[in-house]
Amino acid sequence: MTDVPRRGRVSLAFAFFAQGVAFALLVTRIPAVQDRYGVSDGLLPVFLAAVPVLAGVGSVVTGRLVRGVRPSRVLRWSQPVVLSALLGVGLGDGMTALAVALGAFGLAVGALDASMNMLGVSLQRAYGRSIMLGFHAAYSLGGIVGASLAWAGAHWGLALWVSYLPVVAVLVPAALVGSRWYADGGGEEGGGAGGGGGAGVRVLLPLCLVMTFAYIGDSTVSNWSAKYLRDVLGSSEQLATVPYGVYMVTTLVGRALGDLGVRRLGAVVVVRGGALVAAAGFAVLAGAPGAWVGMAGFTLLGAGLCVLVPQTFAAAGRLFPGASDAAVARLNVFNYVGFLVGSPLVGALGGVWSYRGAMLVPMALVLVTVVYARSFEAGGADRYGGGHERARAADVGPGGNGL
Repeated sequence: MTDVPRRGRVSLAFAFFAQGVAFALLVTRIPAVQDRYGVSDGLLPVFLAAVPVLAGVGSVVTGRLVRGVRPSRVLRWSQPVVLSALLGVGLGDGMTALAVALGAFGLAVGALDASMNMLGVSLQRAYGRSIMLGFHAAYSLGGIVGASLAWAGAHWGLALWVSYLPVVAVLVPAALVGSRWYADGGGEEGGGAGGGGGAGVRVLLPLCLVMTFAYIGDSTVSNWSAKYLRDVLGSSEQLATVPYGVYMVTTLVGRALGDLGVRRLGAVVVVRGGALVAAAGFAVLAGAPGAWVGMAGFTLLGAGLCVLVPQTFAAAGRLFPGASDAAVARLNVFNYVGFLVGSPLVGALGGVWSYRGAMLVPMALVLVTVVYARSFEAGGADRYGGGHERARAADVGPGGNGL
């Protein structure tokens, strides 16, 4: 292994970390954003839904853009835009300003998420073993830092821009410096960027569904955990910032250990186990008598959901080695489909039924992942533990003819 992939791995891990910080700072302060701009409970789901819609657009555009521009360049310039848009959310003084800031955040996040995972998939191929969960562990670590900073801001009653400005001032230059070592691995190795073949679409479809269901679960935590703890389980606003941090701690631990689990047990076993644990977490939330039992539910959710998304991207890279950038960009859209469905779904069910009952819907959806777990097995070899040649042999299994 040369220094280029090693440096690329470290710099990409930092990009994931910075994105985790930014996203956590936004979603854990949703009640504060709502109060600052006077967004009603009825209008809040509209704002929350607009971000993933625009992120999906950004991901689609990125999928086309990387045919002529390296993913590393897309990542290099999209990350500062995301961080600047976050600061804009804190600085705005009206609904229009909020809409513009969230719009810029959404578009840039789509490009950022797609390009980060493109680089991660290509680096995993270069290493010849599972490393994708490690990148997402860095994201979880960033989420913990961001949630901790959000807790401090809520505790001390700081204005949003006061909480956001120091973070943006540190992360923007650091991300630009780190971008010098991004390693493009050639995600389009001769398979074409998106031929749209029916066989390829059929192979990718189960992964798209798993991605959607995983992000419905994740969006339930990120968009509704603070409100659920405060309004349903009766916690203080300060304590309401904690569930997302608890969730990110367990995702960090799960992802830090997850690559080893994939090498030892295989992706199918890891994904199936994660889905069952996540379903148990939603069940605990639905029946929680108070805030601390609710915390236990969020802990289970983090431990279960943490493995699903990284392994879905990794599976797409194995199945489409000649068109992995196109596969990742297309799959990443379903990240935002999950957010688009999850946020208003939980809000609507909470309004017409109950928020407790609303927790049972993502529980049922994540259980469907158990049925699709076999899709994570490429060519009968779902482990990266047998060396580079074995991994490449798995890569050219079903669907290797490109998208």
